[in-house]
Amino acid sequence: MWTDTLLVFLALSSLLLLGSSRLTRCIRIVAFQGVVLGALTLAVHRDGLSVRPLLLAVAIVGIKGVAFPWVLSRVLRAGEVRREVEPFISYNVSLVVGALTLGLSFWWSARLPLPMPPVSSLIVPIAFFTTLAGLFVIVSRRKALTQVLGYLVLENGIYAIGIGLVAETPMVVELGVLLDVFVAVFVMGIAIFHINREFDHIDADRLAVLRDWSA
Repeated sequence: MWTDTLLVFLALSSLLLLGSSRLTRCIRIVAFQGVVLGALTLAVHRDGLSVRPLLLAVAIVGIKGVAFPWVLSRVLRAGEVRREVEPFISYNVSLVVGALTLGLSFWWSARLPLPMPPVSSLIVPIAFFTTLAGLFVIVSRRKALTQVLGYLVLENGIYAIGIGLVAETPMVVELGVLLDVFVAVFVMGIAIFHINREFDHIDADRLAVLRDWSA
């Protein structure tokens, strides 16, 4: 029951992200997803908790729920940007696309052969939807900071399906993936800070225009 509840929270937070323009709220949504994934790490272990899932859950909450949002909040304050004003795809259309993608995820997962039974019938469709929602944010938003958030949501979906289908993955592999994601977000945060300092904006499409002009 707790697993299904946490997965519903994960799906609703992804939908909320698609319809949010305030970057502060978007960062909080991603932080909330980090806490949900930490709780989900504990919920999928039905045979009882051990030190391994507890340590992994603490690492997930600490990195995804605290460290990443803190880094991105610092970048947001330095960039003096509060909203994603003109996305490539409007927020109303984004919500419609999100709802359709959620339905498509359930349809697709019902026909997907799995190597083993998942811990919940919701794990595959919602994890797949979360991954697609993150990818959609990356390609439909202009601000580099929002695109970083999309990358985090995409990785959250991949992590969710990983712990739902392969619960016995060695902890060193899981922590290695988390470290890779942490380094990627840290580097992207530094890059966004320097981009804003040099160009007074963090619009990715303007940087593409600058690249074309310099070529």
